[in-house]
Amino acid sequence: MALLKDNALFQYVEGSIGDQISIYKRNGQTIVAKKRGRSRKKPTKNQVLARQKMAEAVGYARAILKDPEMKAYYQSKAGPGQNAWNMAISDALKSPEVQNIQAKDNAVVVTIRDKFAIAAVDVKITDAAGILLEKGKAVLSRNGVDWHYRAANLPGGATITVIAVDLPGNEKKKEIQLE
Repeated sequence: MALLKDNALFQYVEGSIGDQISIYKRNGQTIVAKKRGRSRKKPTKNQVLARQKMAEAVGYARAILKDPEMKAYYQSKAGPGQNAWNMAISDALKSPEVQNIQAKDNAVVVTIRDKFAIAAVDVKITDAAGILLEKGKAVLSRNGVDWHYRAANLPGGATITVIAVDLPGNEKKKEIQLE
């Protein structure tokens, strides 16, 4: 791959030259690279799953970038050589990470990390027998990382289940059991 700067020959050229070279522009730069061909091997199950996940991410990016506010949000997250499209795809491919769940004095504090925004955090509390005691939505704290949920009661042996959902709808679930 080569990056061309101020080259009069390739300034207005894009496309392929035979089956040898591809010329394209990205972020104002002209890139010349070896043309890739299709593989002749049958894809593995993991490759098929990866292609399916990528197709879903592309579908998400196409739909979400029609909204000017969301496009501006993703563009604000873009770094050098990136754009809103890249960021939307990146968000769709990666689930949020529930790092920690703390429970004390009927308060549940959940620490979640994600490169982009978290849409919702659901909390469910079940007793030792698996019977649902309560459920609800956690609220984002001022630090932008921790989510708080005020429980009516946190009995011993109860299980707290947290489900974090990001903008594309990726979910991450984590449970802890109280002693």
